[in-house]
Amino acid sequence: MPAVFLGVRHHSPACARLVERTIEELRPAHVLVEGPAEMNARLDELLLGHELPVAVFSHYRDGHRAATSWAPLCDYSPEWVALRAGRAAGAEVRFIDLPAWHPAFAERANRYADAELRYAEATERLCRHFAVDSSDALWDRLFEVEPDDGLAARLDAYFALVRGDAEADAGDRAREAYMAAWVRTAVAAAGERPVLVVTGGFHQPALRALAGTCDSDGIVDSAVEAAGAAEAVGAVGALPFGGGGDGWALGDDGWPQVPAPPEEARAGSFLVPYSFRQLDAFAGYQSGMPSPGYYQQVWEAGPEAAADGLLRTVVERLRARKFPVSTADLIAARSLAQGLTALRGHPRPARIDVLDGLAGALITDDLDRPLPWTSRGTLSTGSHPAVVEMVAACSGDRTGRLHPATPAPPLVHDVAAQLARLGLDGGHGSSYRLDLTDATDLERSQVLHRLRVLGIPGHGRTAGPEHGIDPVFTERWEPRPSPGREAALVEAGAYGAGLAEAAAAALTERTHDAEAGADALAGVLFDTVLCGVGALSEQLLAELAARVGELKAPGPLGDVLATALGLWRHDRVYGVARGPLLGAVIDGATRRLLWLLEGARGASGVDFPRLRAVVAVRDAVLHAPELLAASRRTVAGIAQRISRDPDAPIDLRGAAFGLHRALGTAPGRSPDPAEAVRTVAAAGPDALGDWLAGLFALARDEVTGAVESGGGDGGATESLVDVLDSLVCALPDGDFLSGLPALRQAFAFFPPRERERIAGKLLERRGVRGSARGLLRTTADPLLIARAGALEENVSRVLSRYGLGAAS
Repeated sequence: MPAVFLGVRHHSPACARLVERTIEELRPAHVLVEGPAEMNARLDELLLGHELPVAVFSHYRDGHRAATSWAPLCDYSPEWVALRAGRAAGAEVRFIDLPAWHPAFAERANRYADAELRYAEATERLCRHFAVDSSDALWDRLFEVEPDDGLAARLDAYFALVRGDAEADAGDRAREAYMAAWVRTAVAAAGERPVLVVTGGFHQPALRALAGTCDSDGIVDSAVEAAGAAEAVGAVGALPFGGGGDGWALGDDGWPQVPAPPEEARAGSFLVPYSFRQLDAFAGYQSGMPSPGYYQQVWEAGPEAAADGLLRTVVERLRARKFPVSTADLIAARSLAQGLTALRGHPRPARIDVLDGLAGALITDDLDRPLPWTSRGTLSTGSHPAVVEMVAACSGDRTGRLHPATPAPPLVHDVAAQLARLGLDGGHGSSYRLDLTDATDLERSQVLHRLRVLGIPGHGRTAGPEHGIDPVFTERWEPRPSPGREAALVEAGAYGAGLAEAAAAALTERTHDAEAGADALAGVLFDTVLCGVGALSEQLLAELAARVGELKAPGPLGDVLATALGLWRHDRVYGVARGPLLGAVIDGATRRLLWLLEGARGASGVDFPRLRAVVAVRDAVLHAPELLAASRRTVAGIAQRISRDPDAPIDLRGAAFGLHRALGTAPGRSPDPAEAVRTVAAAGPDALGDWLAGLFALARDEVTGAVESGGGDGGATESLVDVLDSLVCALPDGDFLSGLPALRQAFAFFPPRERERIAGKLLERRGVRGSARGLLRTTADPLLIARAGALEENVSRVLSRYGLGAAS
């Protein structure tokens, strides 16, 4: 008996009902489902009794390629219904698609990613014909709200039309040839009993043609059909570890063999919890239906009940967020939805009818963008609050849960054992303060960092060693929200069986990024040391030592130097400064930076990465002089030359001035900051702000301390705050307003407590008693206040000019 093919849209309630009804009526011998064939031996695991949605997570990694893929399933997924109903009907149920690690999936992170982009032209024609905005609205119009009578024929016609315009790629042709081999095998084994094939609608026309090229004895019916089958099989044979020749070899069980990954590769599949949020097209999901929470209600109770439920849920969510929604608004939304349903000729309310009714009743503002359900894509930032709540209500908040007996990858058990051994399993609400000089606490820190680099939620570090800061020998970890922790652990199992191995593999993957520069490698190096992955640390240090001389931008090179110096200064904890490589990185980066900085040219403005690079040079000279070929006096001389170079960027000149003072010179030769500030101020307030930003990045203490005017020759002392205050107060209003952003940017280098000290000095200069903290807490942006004051003054002058001013 020939096979019966059902083409479906993934996660469609209408298609799920059709699959369930067809199995009840047909009572097939075999139910073949588009899904990972390597899971056939584990179907009992898949049907344990999980709370859906769940997904089959598959991973592959070798020396050249790494790939991960998900195959999500929810209650109304046609594939899930086929598995469940087929097993209940006594049929032999099997997945028939290639494993996710096969190269046919090389560019696809989701097995059920629809081919809609490839048949966009056909769906656009249909959208114009039925006067709808999107392919989702078209699908609802044709299938979800229409009666189920004739559904199979409508689906066949729809998928034949859209596939007729589409060009399948090599991966799709390979998958279809493999699935067709399963169909032919099942038909031959079933005898007179039917075989049901449930696949995505895009594949159905091709599968029907491919499976029809052979009868039960495997004889090709025609030359034309034989050519099509040979081309598809050849596409598979051209791919690594695929079938070849005349078709797929049969295994000992009589079914097509499942391609095995190469021996040197690591591959596998495990079940993970999934969520409606991950399934939602508005969150970026690539396949199937949007608004999973809404369609769950359609599946459970029908379109009418789902529409009523959505109206109530949206109103409740808006009211909970203090958005005004009256009973009259709810009545208006319901009336509009019912009217749109009738106007559009829908026999039952569709999702867009309800959403458009809600939008018409609740949104009175002009919208600067189309409503999100008129197209396919993520919800954009700045959307109207009512729109955000509508989308969230449609999405739902359900998260799946695996049955306790579900097998997990070895990493999950290793992490649990390590957390228990180290006393880190006190729950996700526990805080930890770790002394890194203690061996046990250091091991705890490494475990927590390994979880961090693997992306496992649960805890976040709030304090501890960082590159570019003074040595810190304690860490503090605070609890963090941990949704998806179980799934993240399973997915991290793709990197290795043990926590240390998995973290090392994840870090190695970051180093192999084709776009990873030396600054990115420096960040990986610091993480590697924090995780205690010694072998990779040596490899990264060697690579950085070879690459620092090639960098052309001060910013990235400064990141490398700050990272290496941070490791050097934390040697008491991590012990990485004993070898020569770290010293070579620090010396090479410092010499290269001094050369780049002295040759820097550029326009006005503040280059923050470059300023951080100057800070890194300062710290290297102050804290690791024994590693550097350049002496302290040499670096100070270079800084002085840069500070006096009129062609150097103004912010860099300020930073070089601060670097020179920070490194110190012989008594009596120290440059005078007050005089330097007066000289720079002559170039305008913008230049002054940029120069101060450079100075404050390197030497903030010069502002709050007193310096001798006249270059330190014993004259009267004058605070730099006094000089700046006098200069700023003398600025004309227009110059003050134009220079205020640059000046504010410069003082942003001060932490709040130091800014309060400066404010106190300003009050003291004016003989005013009051709270310095109050000066820092304005009710609005100070720049806005200053501009408003200038505007009021201009208005007063105009009024006075025409005799309209207030009476004296």
